[in-house]
Amino acid sequence: MLELSQFARNLNVETAFTVLAVAKTLKSQGKDVIELEIGDSPFPSTASAKSAGEKAIRDDQSHYCPSPGLPEFRAAAAELVKNEFNIPATAANVIAAPGAKVFQQFFCEAFLNPGDGVLVFSPHFPTFIPNIERRQARAVLAPLTQQRQFRPDPAAIEKFMNTDAAPRAVFLNFPHNPTGGVATEQDLRDIADLVRGKNIAIFSDEPYCHMIWQGRHRSLLEQPGMLDQCLAAYTFSKSYSMSGWRLGFAVSSPDIANAVGKMINTTLSCVPPIVQLAGTAALQKDVVERDQVMGLFREKVLLLANGLNQIPGVHALDPQATFYVFPNVAPICNKLGLTSHGLAMYLLEGADDKFGVACLGGECFGEAGAGFLRFSCAEPNERLQQALAFLPTAFARTDRAAAYAEKHPHYRLKAPYGTA
Repeated sequence: MLELSQFARNLNVETAFTVLAVAKTLKSQGKDVIELEIGDSPFPSTASAKSAGEKAIRDDQSHYCPSPGLPEFRAAAAELVKNEFNIPATAANVIAAPGAKVFQQFFCEAFLNPGDGVLVFSPHFPTFIPNIERRQARAVLAPLTQQRQFRPDPAAIEKFMNTDAAPRAVFLNFPHNPTGGVATEQDLRDIADLVRGKNIAIFSDEPYCHMIWQGRHRSLLEQPGMLDQCLAAYTFSKSYSMSGWRLGFAVSSPDIANAVGKMINTTLSCVPPIVQLAGTAALQKDVVERDQVMGLFREKVLLLANGLNQIPGVHALDPQATFYVFPNVAPICNKLGLTSHGLAMYLLEGADDKFGVACLGGECFGEAGAGFLRFSCAEPNERLQQALAFLPTAFARTDRAAAYAEKHPHYRLKAPYGTA
């Protein structure tokens, strides 16, 4: 039998999709499950995207196109980030890809060599680490805390640059998944001042750029000189409810964009032009619809955050961005003797025979997330209210929680979480 590589044997995946599979199986067996585990939009793709996609199919726009993207798509994406985020981009700064996630891998291939250090703020998106390890580089974790509103601390970057054996890159993800935290303009200015002119590359993951609930989105690329040191990734999945279309783009200097374009060429060939034409129409024509949908997401976030804070033992910040709420549930975990992901799976599988709520334990985003849960808002409001009504009942069923821990001993909490 063939032996897999060490990397393949040890590869960690995005747990949301694993829990999604469990939820779908339970639903197929007749269980009523409210799915708050996956970061997908409950709304339809925007109108112009759909009509442009249909037209592109009728027009047989189904052949190869340039690997970096269609010229009209690249130009439209550049106009978006220039007009809305004050990033001085042109079409030459933009590369198209199937979503934003793949740019993690391309960034690492562009900048990392074996043994290089990469600072990652944690809790972190779960695919950051595998992509760093794919290059045999090292992830160096720095904490994000609820006390600091889950903002990045520039001092952590300074320490990394001064003390790591081979500091090479920093991963940023703001607006932040899973916590909903936001890097302020001052945070980003301080980060830019620290790295400017140094041999430090920045990956800035910005899928939630239109889910900012106060003010506007701020990108590191807005800071002087950062186009030469940073690659920022964007997606249509959140802003335009186009997750299944698989479309995103990155912005960087023309030289970096050209290098990543070669990676697209040698792996994917190109993003289907049908998809890019749909995205171009969304960028050019669907701003009003997009912003209306963002307002609906904000209502969902407030409903969920306010409802969670009414439950004893739960403490959630009002997220500054995204459609996630990331409450501290350490007192409940300690009471039930379950890890936070054990608590999440108990809510899905064990708290009730006919009803469940799917969410994620904070440790799915690194050990810094232990003691937290992540809820997405990707269900109708009445379903969010049903979930909120169910949680106190589920938490009170200590006998069922004990039985679940007995059946799933790997979810037992070995030592109590701190609750300060």
